[in-house]
Amino acid sequence: MVERADVVVVGGGVIGVSAAFHLARSGAGKVVLLERKYLGAGASGKSGAVVRMHYSNPYDATLAQLSLPYFQAWGDYVGHGDAAFIRHGMARFAMESEVEPLRENLDMLERCGVKTWLVQPDDFKRDWPAVNVDNVALIAWEDESGYADPNGTVFGFAAAARTHGAEIRTGVHVTRVLMESDRVTGVETTDGVIETGTVLLATGAFSNQLLEPLGIDYGLRPNRVQVAIFRRPAAQTQPIHPVMIDGRHKMWIRPDGPVNTLAGYDHDILGVDPDFFNESVDWDFLVELRRRLSDRLPFMADAPMRGGWSGVLTMSPDGHIVLEKSPGYEGLFLAVGDSGTNFKTAPMIGQCLTEWIIDGAPKTVDITVFDGARFAEKRPIPGGVAYGDGPTSVFH
Repeated sequence: MVERADVVVVGGGVIGVSAAFHLARSGAGKVVLLERKYLGAGASGKSGAVVRMHYSNPYDATLAQLSLPYFQAWGDYVGHGDAAFIRHGMARFAMESEVEPLRENLDMLERCGVKTWLVQPDDFKRDWPAVNVDNVALIAWEDESGYADPNGTVFGFAAAARTHGAEIRTGVHVTRVLMESDRVTGVETTDGVIETGTVLLATGAFSNQLLEPLGIDYGLRPNRVQVAIFRRPAAQTQPIHPVMIDGRHKMWIRPDGPVNTLAGYDHDILGVDPDFFNESVDWDFLVELRRRLSDRLPFMADAPMRGGWSGVLTMSPDGHIVLEKSPGYEGLFLAVGDSGTNFKTAPMIGQCLTEWIIDGAPKTVDITVFDGARFAEKRPIPGGVAYGDGPTSVFH
């Protein structure tokens, strides 16, 4: 007996389960999500899960702004599980060379509906006296930002998707997307073939394994990224610090509960095998992270390291996700190469992909600008503001 589905979603990370939830809720028919390991096994489960709206183009910013209510009112929007969103506010520090781009960027963000404003370093210091801002020229502040539980978010979307009729199967490895001429006809898996006319690949670091046999090459590269947790010293009596994105140090910092701080910085290790990699942290990474962290938070120079981990995300050539209905592959949709920055936009990415699959076009946000053809055409995401630091992997 041949199994059939209306839509097959491949990948059990946050974008895959968000898409499965929206598809099932919207009446897409039989929706089957296949995950080769377990839910959140890839980059999503290792994410720093920062929820912020500060992006350098209006499309990502709008996706983030429209996704924020999901985290703020998870029970109302999803109804299962708990994303455990904690609102701490977010500061984006700018160096002198970044001041004018920062001002321009805030104008764009405000047009997207993001509640953000500029703060002078001295004013920020009065609220957060433990933070060193001597080498900061200007700060963008988002009062509504914070962080969530990445696995709680994944599991909540998955539970809600099941409630709406989606089938979620773990431990099922998709080995091939099946085509006849230029049309998707199904997927080949370790459990057999599922016939379908619509496949969404949200496959993270494993994307090239399914794209390359189809002749699709967007220059995606697996990238091992590390984060570490430090215990704030007991003598530290200052309020819990906010989320901070530090342009000078190419670092992100966020609280992790009442006594810990979670942080990471750009330390790319490209080309790793996502099936076989060191899931711990490297000594040289810890030494450099502590140096950068204690420059921004001087009291952290004496902070005990409490743990850390590595995960593998997928870098695209410009550091932005590929979202497309693949031309020449009727029925194939991609959500790949997110470069570690789309946890907070996943709720709305799932919604927009659902609109594209069911209605023929994304309606809420024009995600067609994220098509993979932009790399060969050297076409940047429209409306972007360049900070001058190029594509980076931030894993949050």
